[in-house]
Amino acid sequence: MKLQQLRYIWEVAHHDLNVSATAQSLFTSQPGISKQIRLLEDELGVEVFARSGKHLTRITPGGETIIREAGEILRRVEGIKKIAQEFSNQRKGDLSIATTHTQARYALPPIIRGFIESYPEVSLHMHQGTPMQISEMAANGAVDFAIATEALELFNDLIMMPCYRWNRSIIVPRDHPLTQCRPLTLEAVAEYPIVTYVFGFTGRSRLDEAFQSKGLTPKVVFTAADADVIKTYVRLGLGVGIIASMAFDEKTDSDLVALDARDLFAPSITKIGFRKGTFLRGYMYDFIERFAPHLTREMVDEATHQSNRADVEALFEGIELPTH
Repeated sequence: MKLQQLRYIWEVAHHDLNVSATAQSLFTSQPGISKQIRLLEDELGVEVFARSGKHLTRITPGGETIIREAGEILRRVEGIKKIAQEFSNQRKGDLSIATTHTQARYALPPIIRGFIESYPEVSLHMHQGTPMQISEMAANGAVDFAIATEALELFNDLIMMPCYRWNRSIIVPRDHPLTQCRPLTLEAVAEYPIVTYVFGFTGRSRLDEAFQSKGLTPKVVFTAADADVIKTYVRLGLGVGIIASMAFDEKTDSDLVALDARDLFAPSITKIGFRKGTFLRGYMYDFIERFAPHLTREMVDEATHQSNRADVEALFEGIELPTH
């Protein structure tokens, strides 16, 4: 059994059983991958993949378990490499982050800029996706960190730490009637069509909970994962926008008005998560602290040593989080 064979079955499984796409991503040949998978199956005496002719059709029950174990082995190998890199060159390496558009566009740029200036030999890779995709990438070790508001709590393999609180603003054209509504109420907002985030994005659950608590059914006419897209359709007159307050820029969005909605919706908390057992290099600790200054190396280490999620949450009780 070779490590390369384990990598091949793991990658094929995560490329929708497409051997050709796997070969392209690994810069190798399709016949070479197929041959190595067959050799591994022959050695194990178990088929990892079911086939129809030359095509892989599904992962067998035994293959599911084998691939899961292969993933663990590959993650441990990567951990060993990180340990070696930390001792050979503390300021050189890779850092991969998965996050949403809102974080990537509005919260992370100054952090990324400062980090790159301090660590010019660290290659930084950013992946964007839905909160569920982001959490899955961190849980299976495809990225080092996941930064999101939703979905992280669904994955028990993740250590999650709170970074900051944030709330929402109602976005309308300058001549909209809501600009004269004082105080602003959910009832008044619910009278208009609403343009906001797709469910599962950027604290959308808090928004829905607020309307439900008042017995209101908002008319959501358009949803998007991107705050900039939401603002575009508010400009077109499609409806009233509800976005994260950090996503409103007074200069670039000068044709719109942001109405403070912090009294209408409960605040949300953005968290950073990483897989249990991850070896954190020095610059990884530094990135976390740059993004959330209260998450010092000592605090992060203490969180990783907690036995369960409830203990991690208890660790941060009483800590005053910054507000964005």
